[in-house]
Order: sequence, then C-alpha cells, then structure tokens
Amino acid sequence: MAEAILRGVLDARLAGGGDVCVGEPRAERREYLTQQFGVRSDQDNQVAAQGADLVVLAIKPQDLPSVFKQLHQKLDPGQTALSIVAGAKMSTLTQGLGHPSIVRVMPNTPAQIGEGMSLWTCSEQVDENKRDLVRSVLATVGRELYVDDEKYLDMATALSASGPAYVFLFIEALIDAGVYVGLPRDMATTLALQTVYGSTKLVMETGQHPAQLKDMVVSPGGTTAEGLQVLERAGVPAAIVDAVNAAYQKSIQLGQQ
Repeated sequence: MAEAILRGVLDARLAGGGDVCVGEPRAERREYLTQQFGVRSDQDNQVAAQGADLVVLAIKPQDLPSVFKQLHQKLDPGQTALSIVAGAKMSTLTQGLGHPSIVRVMPNTPAQIGEGMSLWTCSEQVDENKRDLVRSVLATVGRELYVDDEKYLDMATALSASGPAYVFLFIEALIDAGVYVGLPRDMATTLALQTVYGSTKLVMETGQHPAQLKDMVVSPGGTTAEGLQVLERAGVPAAIVDAVNAAYQKSIQLGQQ
C-alpha cells in the first residue's frame, strides 16, 4: 500500500522523487525504492521525517511501538502524520507520536492500480491546507471520502478494506463454476471477470439500486431465477452480512489492544 501511494503521488506529480524520503530498516528495500522511484531513503525514521509536510505511517500494527519510540515528540508543529495502520485509533496515534496533527486513513488494495477506495478522518489540528493535501494524495490512488466520526473507519475496514477479498472469492467461485459446467478455464475467466466488471460499472453509471438491476436480469421461471433461488437457500446474502460484521467486530477488537 505504501508503494501504491508513493507511485500515485509521483505519477500525479504532486511531488518529485527528491521531495520524498522513505524510512526503511532493510538495506535491500531502500536500494530498490531509490532505484525504482528516485526517492531518498534512510534507515532512521526520524531522519526520513525531517522537513516533510506529510509523514505517512505505512507499517504493520506490530511495528507501531518501535516507530512511536523513534518519532515521539519529534515531529514539528507544522507537520501532519497520516496513518494507514489497521486498527490504530486517533488517540493511540496522538499519544504514541506525542503530536496533535493526525490523519487516519483506511484504504484498500485496488489503490495499486489507481482504483482504490479510501475513507479518512483527521484531528481538529489539521488545517484546511493540509486537508486539501491529504485529499490530493488519496485521489492519486482512487476515490476518497472524508468522515467526521472515527467510528466509520472500523466499518470501512470491514467493508471496503476487506471487501476486495470477498470479491476475489466470488470471482474465483464463478470461474470454478464455469469450469464445472464445461467451459475451458481461460474462457470462464474472461466471462467471469468482464461480467463482474461490467455489472459494477452498470451500477455506478446508471445510479440504479442493485436490486432494480438484478430484477432486469431475472425472467419469470428462467435460468437466473433458478440460480438465485439456490443462492438464497444457501444463505449467501446473509453470509455476506455476517462476514462484514465479523470483520467489523475484529477491527474494533484490534483497536482495543
């Protein structure tokens, strides 16, 4: 995700390679990032953060304590810290960094191709200029949506952040089903991918409710009605709700640790 944001910012020319410094403990990774993107890098996060308008925390949750030790009360008043760390609440980030200007973002993996969905919020100390900067950065990797209440971040974790995995599972099942009924795998893959892509685009471009578009496909006593009955009997819609709710509860639990 960090690399997706870096690539998006550079491709959109919000910054040049020389304007970015990456804090990375592994030498081989630092060398790769420098050669691939032309950015500066340093093994010391405090050095990497010096002079930055936006300090992006794109690390695993278990690495937060060590980063907090390096950066606690080391950021300048004019700097803003942006975190994409799953489960790390605003209060945790503020206390850990000893810094009041905090942005919390929940992105998702389609950001890798510029089609991500990022939900974000920030502390009152983040001024409008910095908020505009955050919007610009997030827009380079897809759509962004600001919310005033942090509680929506856990909900987004369960829906949009975990959501690609649910969609990939469904796509995989569609492909396997096509093979099961006799289609060659490459043909089943093409049919499934374009169907999911086209259906999503149809919802977005028409603005119609998915239920309306679903009804347009279903003919009385037809093949689609037969297939939908199987999905309903198997409890697929309810299972999706349960899956999102389970992920939501897990996100809340992680934030309490």
